[in-house]
Amino acid sequence: MTAPELTDFDALVARHRRELQVHCYRMLGSLEEAEDLTQETFLRAWRKRDTYAGRASLRAWLYRIATNACLDVLAKRPRTPTPDGEIHWLQPYPDELLQELPAGDEPGAEVVARETIELAYMVAIQHLPPRTRAVLILRDILGWRAKDTAELLETSVASVNSALQRAHAGLKEHLPAQRSEWSAESLSPQDRELLDTYMRTTEQGDAEALAATLADDVRFSMPPQPGVWRGRDAVLGGWVEGGFGDFERLGEFRCVLTWANGRPAIANYLRKPGDDTFRPLALDVLTLADGVITEVIAFEGRLFGAFGLPDAL
Repeated sequence: MTAPELTDFDALVARHRRELQVHCYRMLGSLEEAEDLTQETFLRAWRKRDTYAGRASLRAWLYRIATNACLDVLAKRPRTPTPDGEIHWLQPYPDELLQELPAGDEPGAEVVARETIELAYMVAIQHLPPRTRAVLILRDILGWRAKDTAELLETSVASVNSALQRAHAGLKEHLPAQRSEWSAESLSPQDRELLDTYMRTTEQGDAEALAATLADDVRFSMPPQPGVWRGRDAVLGGWVEGGFGDFERLGEFRCVLTWANGRPAIANYLRKPGDDTFRPLALDVLTLADGVITEVIAFEGRLFGAFGLPDAL
């Protein structure tokens, strides 16, 4: 491998890096694994560069490699949802990275064009078997023809069409009845006030005021930890039992607003008793509806770096 060869290759594939990462993220449900598999895709592409005949676009060739790399990982490390349907390996995806993708009619624009990055969708497709998931992503999201999808997966067009039907049935089963799209621009003044209240009362350790921001039937989970809490009393009671509001026992919070999977997300920093620094604790990805928070999914604080958040305050 010479330096000029490597430079030329990097220049060719670099513009596809982010959309391939999103593809791997959909396949795997994990941001960290998606980053690793994107690198693996480029490594495999470099090793196979002499086999690229140019019959398909470079982009399509890279998607073939990425899909097979993800399927290889899923075959070696199979994963299944918990009995209550939780996807314990799920991680959030930073909205800031999605802004690096093409827009409009540019190649790759379909990657984020159809509500296919939100967490509800990610949870639903993770319930699908890996090859069925690959068919759904290639056909419905990327717009591949059945023939090309069958060639990639080394199967028949009939098998691809059958898998797509099963995928649609699986989505219908696992997607919530009501879904909504979010963006920073779509937040109403009431929504922004709700987020401000959620952050302020968290920092104040005011459980009673925080309760007013939550729906009666709010849902809370903490991937990769098992368990789902349902209902305001159960959710808030669990937080209080864990020390929320007791500065001397748990510590003091600071909150920073960011965005993940098209949803508002609150980065929670905690300063423990005796410490002088606020350190990453959890990233709360929120669902808002009718003036209250209907779901909180809390992810690990070690993901803060991917969101461009500081490692201390």
